[in-house]
Amino acid sequence: MPAAILGLSAYYHDSGAALLLDGQILAAAQEERFTRRKHDHSFPHHAAAYVLREAGLELGDLAAVAFYDKPYLHFERLLETYHSLAPRGLRSFLSAMPVWIKEKLMMRSLLKEELARLGPGEPRLLFPEHHLSHAASAFYPSPFQEAAILTIDGVGEWSTATIGHGRGKDIAILRELHFPHSLGLLYSTFTYFLGFKVNSGEYKLMGLAPYGDPEAEQTRKWRELILDVLVDLRDDGSLLLNLDYFDFATGLTMCRDEVWERLFGMPRREPETDFHQGHMNLALAIQQVTEEVVLRQAQTARELTGSDYLVMAGGVSLNCVANGKLLRKGIFKDLWIQPAAGDAGGALGAALAAWHIGEGRERQVDGSGDAMQGSYLGPEFSAADIRKLARRHQAPYRHFADFDALCAEVAGLLDQGQVVGWFQGRMEWGPRALGNRSILGDPRNPEMQKRLNLKIKYREGFRPFAPSVLAEETSRYFELDVPSPYMLLVAPVQESHRLPLPDGYRDLPLFQRLYVLRSHIPAVTHVDFSARIQTVHRNTNERYWRLLRTFADQTGCGLVVNTSFNVRGEPIVCTPEDAYRCFMRTEMDYLVLGDFLFDKQDQPAFADTQDWRRDYQLD
Repeated sequence: MPAAILGLSAYYHDSGAALLLDGQILAAAQEERFTRRKHDHSFPHHAAAYVLREAGLELGDLAAVAFYDKPYLHFERLLETYHSLAPRGLRSFLSAMPVWIKEKLMMRSLLKEELARLGPGEPRLLFPEHHLSHAASAFYPSPFQEAAILTIDGVGEWSTATIGHGRGKDIAILRELHFPHSLGLLYSTFTYFLGFKVNSGEYKLMGLAPYGDPEAEQTRKWRELILDVLVDLRDDGSLLLNLDYFDFATGLTMCRDEVWERLFGMPRREPETDFHQGHMNLALAIQQVTEEVVLRQAQTARELTGSDYLVMAGGVSLNCVANGKLLRKGIFKDLWIQPAAGDAGGALGAALAAWHIGEGRERQVDGSGDAMQGSYLGPEFSAADIRKLARRHQAPYRHFADFDALCAEVAGLLDQGQVVGWFQGRMEWGPRALGNRSILGDPRNPEMQKRLNLKIKYREGFRPFAPSVLAEETSRYFELDVPSPYMLLVAPVQESHRLPLPDGYRDLPLFQRLYVLRSHIPAVTHVDFSARIQTVHRNTNERYWRLLRTFADQTGCGLVVNTSFNVRGEPIVCTPEDAYRCFMRTEMDYLVLGDFLFDKQDQPAFADTQDWRRDYQLD
């Protein structure tokens, strides 16, 4: 029987499961997609059951189970931190210790109990370190035989960032930055201060930053204040945080509000309140500092390894604006970022570390691309599943026996300004919808961004949308000459597609500025003329590529708006039922499930069902 390894991440942020079969990635999924609890960090029962079922295996068939963290090192870090900073943090200590002593410190026993719920068998348990799991998730699936490795996040056990070197089956960690000095936690503190939720709102902070004025004295002053007061940034990209201004090490919040309010001369923004220009300028200031840290750490990685290639993982690697600037800086010939760069991706990295490092198995790189299979590693559903859904809801549909005819129909609807839910094949692994669980629109429509944010996604109106572009037409629209299949690079829109801005543009209020027509593809052009790009390749997602090709043939436009198939506060949809519920609860116009087209106007009154999950064997 082929050797199978199950990788798991759980208990801290996003939990997930991944399965390797003879070193090949067979399946991976995040627990939130099954439980419908966004950022679910509980043990990934549903995700683990799915990946085992996808492989046709039982728990007892596994060679090993790898967990993405070393609990004893994590506990050591907590104890040493509380001891060194005492008497600060007593409330936090009293809150955290009972959970650790009762549960997390006994992680091996806890995991055995949870795994027993999946079936009989006691596979070996392995515990690679957190940042080694990130490094493995970045290097082993990459297309490079050898590469520098950069991992940056909030914190693992002790490490908050590492520089490593991957060659063949081996990874060497060359340098580490230790807690509490952390770029990820610095960024998360600004996320908190600007009124977003820590560990989920960082991408909102990144999206707000371009509304800041780079020429404003306030932006310059705050950037200098961050570097003079909050952070001691060294030439090699290492940093020291001034702990007088931070509370995350021993407190119950990221910072002490009153100290930061004195420093920046404005109160912490309360969640869901309006933005003013100061909020935008502060977001830009911390984004600029973040980019500088990433660039310096990448330059150090280049010097330490001598490599022409860089791979990245860890939550900060999802900062696609910094990634784009790193690429354009030219420190490396090319870079590759794990599409599930956050904690969920640690499950895949743990399994890969167990295979290549623990088992000593060689790595195969054939030069044809990465090993992620487009990141389409989740569940897929049959035509019978879709028909069952339609019967349950008495939902009319049109079935297309000819996929080209379906593409022509959908392309025509998009051209007419309709919003279409597009559900195909296997669910994506990672936080981005990549054309299998997506909501699509026409990028040329100047009303599309506003409509998608306010009527479909029910989220903040300033949030940008990403383009999915035919890989062969990328350079026609964007200043990008490398693939970006996982939507992890931001690049400028080509000058030929830009439109001049009106006088006094910078002085306009946020939403007036937002709706100024900036390009021929306004729905995907951010206020700084940038876009977060997904290049669509025929060899990894032919059906999505064929839809874009048809849209291009009909309209002359080789891209569409692509946003994740969910509403604010919910995970991306997993099943046809999830998709239909989202479709019916929003002002989406059409829904495509496989080869079936549902028109909102034809649907009966919608009533939720309670027991539908049994039909998909998700429990």
